[in-house]
Amino acid sequence: MQTCELTVAITAVSNALGNQLTTRELSLLAVIFTQLGDTLATIAAQRSFCEAEKK
Repeated sequence: MQTCELTVAITAVSNALGNQLTTRELSLLAVIFTQLGDTLATIAAQRSFCEAEKK
């Protein structure tokens, strides 16, 4: 999948959810995905740091 295809797919899913969920539900889902993204970024950064330390 190309980068632009990925962003289009994410936008399509976001628009579909936006049309089906209430504002409260969207707000909750947004913070959940934000936390998920932040946590995944933290894990990736820690792995990268630890791998660099092994070299």
